[in-house]
Amino acid sequence: MARILTAAVLIPLVILLLFRAPFWVVTLATAAVAILACWEYLGLADGSGADTPRWLVLIAVAALFAINFFRPEMLMAGFSALAFLLFVVIAFRSPLERVLLDTSASVFGLLYIGFALVTIPLIWAQEHGPSLLLLLFCVVWSGDIAALYVGRSMGRRKLAPKLSPGKTWEGSMASVGGSLIVTVLLVLLGQWMVRHNLMGLSYEGSWTHWLVLAVVLNIAAQIGDLVESALKRGAKVKDSGSLLPGHGGVLDRIDALLLAAPVLWYAQLVQQSF
Repeated sequence: MARILTAAVLIPLVILLLFRAPFWVVTLATAAVAILACWEYLGLADGSGADTPRWLVLIAVAALFAINFFRPEMLMAGFSALAFLLFVVIAFRSPLERVLLDTSASVFGLLYIGFALVTIPLIWAQEHGPSLLLLLFCVVWSGDIAALYVGRSMGRRKLAPKLSPGKTWEGSMASVGGSLIVTVLLVLLGQWMVRHNLMGLSYEGSWTHWLVLAVVLNIAAQIGDLVESALKRGAKVKDSGSLLPGHGGVLDRIDALLLAAPVLWYAQLVQQSF
């Protein structure tokens, strides 16, 4: 029940942000989520033996979103500069035998959380960006729900027992199916809205494009879930935090997006190149 109630609050809020909020609000909201998730990630890193400069890493994540907001063309240069800054500070801060470990954990946090989530405002700013992001979220949400219920009731063959013992191949296949079903419904709704000159969803292109994209995003989301499980098992914890009732921490809730969002961003870049 706690899981359902939390989702009932968060999902309408996300949709409202996508279609009604200006770019600066979307950027600010995403940055806030990134900072919370990064704090939890750094706890996992420290629990695995590192000693990261948490506040400096969080400032670097916030700076990455600021760079993307004011000078998006400088995003890669800004990321590189922030990564080198973390390295220099840690080189003087940490014991010599831990400089490599602390730097690796800190810079990876900037990449894994900051750079991954900064693609969300980048996608939003594109033509029909809110529609693309709604597709992304619905693919992740529906896949997660289908995997949960089918995996629990019918799952027999373990998918990746070392990383996440509860996940099964049956749940994984159901996840793909759930994502395809919700994609079909969204594209049909978008086409209906376009035919009736209604503002909102828009999904141009062939059915093949959207269905293949849904499968790719679902696979990326499932891998994102598994790799976050690897981080938690390495740190010997069940959840990354307890901020969201029924869902664990913020990182637990967005782990799938941390891979799926960049995949969508790169898919759009590839499509625009042809």
